[in-house]
Amino acid sequence: MSGLDFLTTRLEMALGWGRKYSLFHYPFITACCGMEYMSAACAHFDIDRFGAGLTRFSPRQADLLLVVGTVTHKLAPVLKTVYDQMLEPKWVIAFGACAVSGGIYQNYAVVQGIDRIIPVDVYIPGCPPRPETVLDGLMKLQDKIQHQKQDWRWAGKP
Repeated sequence: MSGLDFLTTRLEMALGWGRKYSLFHYPFITACCGMEYMSAACAHFDIDRFGAGLTRFSPRQADLLLVVGTVTHKLAPVLKTVYDQMLEPKWVIAFGACAVSGGIYQNYAVVQGIDRIIPVDVYIPGCPPRPETVLDGLMKLQDKIQHQKQDWRWAGKP
């Protein structure tokens, strides 16, 4: 291992650690799972402890998209637009049974899993999921961010 490899490996670890604990999330809340999202953000469970407490209500300021609740086919283009407007690198959490698989709505109007529209990094099952499950999903995403390879290219260059 050369000295340059050692330096870039350590720099990748530092960048991964920094990204892991500085998540700016955009909540895309459409249904009843929003109550569980709010309880996970309150003082008893305190999502701030995990470095994801800064909620952004503009996709241009966020790097984590929390899709919370039912997504219909009519709403799907809006979700895709929000995803496209987010910063790079970006991550997505599907929150609740409706976002993960369509939930109890097995019909023509509801998208049967948001992974048909946008890529998903972590799935949080449940109807609604408990706040502990939400925190566990967030920790799994942080672990994924910590160990992913960093992109060293400048923005706009292939």
